[in-house]
Amino acid sequence: MTPCRTPVATAAPSVEGAAARRGVRQRLWIDADGRVRHRIRRGEISNDLAGWIADDLVAPGLLEPAAFEETFVAVVRDVDPAWTAFFRNTLAHDPEHGGTTAGMAPVHRRATELAVGPDVVELGCCFGFLSLRLAAAGHRVTAVDLVPGTARLLASVSRTLGTPVTTLAGDARRVPIAGGSADTVFAVHLLEHLPRGSDAAVIVEMLRVARQRVVVAVPFEDEPNPTWGHVRTFDLADLDALGMATGLPYTVDDHHGGWLVVDRGRPATSAPRVAAVKCRPGGVGGAKPLRI
Repeated sequence: MTPCRTPVATAAPSVEGAAARRGVRQRLWIDADGRVRHRIRRGEISNDLAGWIADDLVAPGLLEPAAFEETFVAVVRDVDPAWTAFFRNTLAHDPEHGGTTAGMAPVHRRATELAVGPDVVELGCCFGFLSLRLAAAGHRVTAVDLVPGTARLLASVSRTLGTPVTTLAGDARRVPIAGGSADTVFAVHLLEHLPRGSDAAVIVEMLRVARQRVVVAVPFEDEPNPTWGHVRTFDLADLDALGMATGLPYTVDDHHGGWLVVDRGRPATSAPRVAAVKCRPGGVGGAKPLRI
């Protein structure tokens, strides 16, 4: 049982979370001293921690969503200061066990299937689990994140894991990469973190950097989930409008969330390797073309 010095909301002595009330093993709680405590071991620390914090602390109102990220980092550092077990456990996770990692597994699997060409870029990579998967599949990967420390962590861990990834700190709306330098550019679960209007700027940058393909994936939510830092929602119509505004062939569909795939230089009758509900040559209808 380890205490972590992290900011918390109001807390009563030894307050239990939603997991405990459901009879599920509770991993985190707020103790009488107002600190987050946990019973998480090195062998189980993984990205599932996100769901545990959400269920045990945020859902019952013991922790403000704004304190989620700092709490997450504090717990990982307490259990695994080098972060190597965190990454190894996440990448080796069995999807049948459920959890946050299992929820993202089909998203990352499909993104990897959609990659074309040897050079790929992931924008808003965060910890870089998709980037590491792409590197393991043989791609040359450049991962970009707004937070310099996150980019440095991924660069270091990727070398330790034997799947080196080039990392850069930068804004997805102003990508610090030369135009036409990647075959495929990804923004997977990024746009929901940005205010409305920023999505078009990100797509413009993705198309500037991509030689062949742009891949966007977003979750479908009724309301933005502040625990995950989401500030807006998407539906298929939103993605369709973004695709149409490119003036290029694109597809939009639903697979564990929404997907937009834009192909440069591909005939409009050609489709990617997945089934899609829409495929248009772009520039048709009332969508405002993007400036590329």
